[in-house]
Amino acid sequence: MEPAEDPESLSFHGDEEIIEVVELGPPGPDDLADEMNDVDFDDDEAEEPDAEGWETEDERVEDGMEVQDDSDVTFSLHSASVFCVSLDPKTNTLAVTGGEDDKAFVWRVSDGELLFECSGHKDSVTCAGFSHDSVFVATGDMSGLIKVWRVDVKEEVWSFEVGDLEWMEWHPQAHVLLAGTADGNSWMWKIPSGDCKTFQGPACPATCGKILPDGKRAVVGYEDGTMRIWDLKQGTSLHVLKGQDGHQDPLTCVASNQDGSLIMTGSVDCYTKLVSSTTGKVVCVFKMENMAPKSPAGQSEEAESNSVESLGFCNVMPLVAVGYLNGTLAIYDLSTQSLRHTCQHKSGIVQLLWEENSAVVYTCSLDGAVRLWDARSGKMISEYRGHSAEILDFAVNKDASIVVTTSGDHQAKVFCVQRPDR
Repeated sequence: MEPAEDPESLSFHGDEEIIEVVELGPPGPDDLADEMNDVDFDDDEAEEPDAEGWETEDERVEDGMEVQDDSDVTFSLHSASVFCVSLDPKTNTLAVTGGEDDKAFVWRVSDGELLFECSGHKDSVTCAGFSHDSVFVATGDMSGLIKVWRVDVKEEVWSFEVGDLEWMEWHPQAHVLLAGTADGNSWMWKIPSGDCKTFQGPACPATCGKILPDGKRAVVGYEDGTMRIWDLKQGTSLHVLKGQDGHQDPLTCVASNQDGSLIMTGSVDCYTKLVSSTTGKVVCVFKMENMAPKSPAGQSEEAESNSVESLGFCNVMPLVAVGYLNGTLAIYDLSTQSLRHTCQHKSGIVQLLWEENSAVVYTCSLDGAVRLWDARSGKMISEYRGHSAEILDFAVNKDASIVVTTSGDHQAKVFCVQRPDR
């Protein structure tokens, strides 16, 4: 892994801000998570706090909008809003979706045919994903019941209950599952043995998390605005960002670049921070107010509801993208730490994803559309519609030929986006 660039050697422009943080805790040995030994067994389930579950407003598309369906396949077995989707990473032929109907389904992308239902959940399924080799699929509901299924035999192989579930992610190289809960804990299990380790955060929800590409560390963001980098083997905190170094409001999303040397954090406070994962220091701060015009009178309440909703690094150019609830997609240049483009949406951005091998970024928004943007020019390449309600999640396959979306209209859709000129 390449070490992060020394923050002092970077040049900064405009009103960008340098923030240094104190490293709290020595780094431990860097062993792969899938080689962890002497795992602490913790059979006690976390207490379930009285936290309210995530509710999605059903913002229907305006009646006057032209009815249009650009999708090639529609999956319609859900009977309520569909909250999450993931594609199997090995073949990209299977999707798993979870919804407000307490159900999760594994189905075929090519024709929408159901393979099997991940049954037994007792609350809205908000997290679902395949293991790195597509052998297992995990589904998690808001109440904290997590189930893992073996895909080839369509059978449940493991389940566990934690506190109210905030997020869940598979390890990039091992059958290891990580999840964050509303009591501030992050949990890690070997699958299917169930060997367990916990990472105790502050007494507030662990709102977002990401395993770094080296598989040895994870970054977790919390509702109190703090961020921690954890050593997965040792169970120790390597770096903590808090106070003025952290965010002033809950973290909403975290991301890392391809080699894991840089981390980006986004928050309800509309700030995005670029952090060196090696030193734990903030090397750059991107401020939303640089691009947010003052709202007219009577719209102050809407303006105050803005936040960073999604972010990500481009793999082929030194660019990052940040999506905001006010509909702004901001493209920043890492080499100059400056704003390069703003791409405006009429409705809030829910999520963004970069193509794996190009400077094209995808966005989905509350207006029910998926859009492709050229980050070099800031211009929209294409737009795909088909949902009659907001898009809540989406996934892009490896060769960027299909997008799978989920929506408040109770459906998941597959869009073919391959273009001969790209």
